[in-house]
Amino acid sequence: MAMSDTASTAPLSLARCSINTATLGHNLPIEEVIELVARAGFGGIAPWRRDLEGRDAAAIGRRIREAGLDVSGYCRSTYFPAATAEQFRANVADNRRAIDEAAALGAPCFVLVVGSLPEGGRDLASARAQVAEGIALLLDHARASGVALALEPLHPMYAGDRSCVTSLPEALALCEALDPEGRGGINTVIDVYHLWWDWRLAGDIRRAGEEGRIGAFHVCDWLVPTTDLLLDRGMMGDGVIDVRGIRAEVEQAGYRGFVETEIFSRHWWSRPAAEVLETCARRLVELC
Repeated sequence: MAMSDTASTAPLSLARCSINTATLGHNLPIEEVIELVARAGFGGIAPWRRDLEGRDAAAIGRRIREAGLDVSGYCRSTYFPAATAEQFRANVADNRRAIDEAAALGAPCFVLVVGSLPEGGRDLASARAQVAEGIALLLDHARASGVALALEPLHPMYAGDRSCVTSLPEALALCEALDPEGRGGINTVIDVYHLWWDWRLAGDIRRAGEEGRIGAFHVCDWLVPTTDLLLDRGMMGDGVIDVRGIRAEVEQAGYRGFVETEIFSRHWWSRPAAEVLETCARRLVELC
């Protein structure tokens, strides 16, 4: 996909940037995180469910808005696939409760990281079928709640445990299968960490935009070498991903939502939160 000079170099305003709370390692109470994110000049925040444990989601949503922030999303789903029918039903029920929390919080989307093989399993086709069934059971509830289900394809290295959906075309195909009439309520997350390597990405982003299926855009970087496949994501600019180029493609496809930083990193989790936020802010504006 050709990118115009304007699209590839347009400056990114910090007001259009959001911080996913996983970036700060869940080391601080959500109330403190909200204040730090607002003070750093960001326009949005995306809490994780663990940040709201024991708290009232509606009250946290009000606190976010009072701090001058928007909620860019709510992370993340309980894995769908299970070894037993009873556990599968429990997983679906837990995700239904999370959708209610997302609605109370004021989140536009609930991020689905769908899971894959149950422990000891090898039947990937069955796992995919359970994912499709589980999302189908939630879709009407999500629509009624005003919360889109944002299906996030993960890097293929996670195919055995975290997600049996490992490409943007696969995620789009699932959206189409579950919403063939285009009623909405289900879309995708484009996370550069998971998709940057795919030679089809530019065309897939264009297709996602044409179908109105881009619900969120997450950024970080891929370090070379990567020392941990889960907890060594890089700060933007420290790795090999063309984050600015992918952002241009996403925006050319029609996306106008937040650019959300989501970094799982033992290194950055060990740093003071204010330092992490200052670094994120500078890298987003200068490099993304």
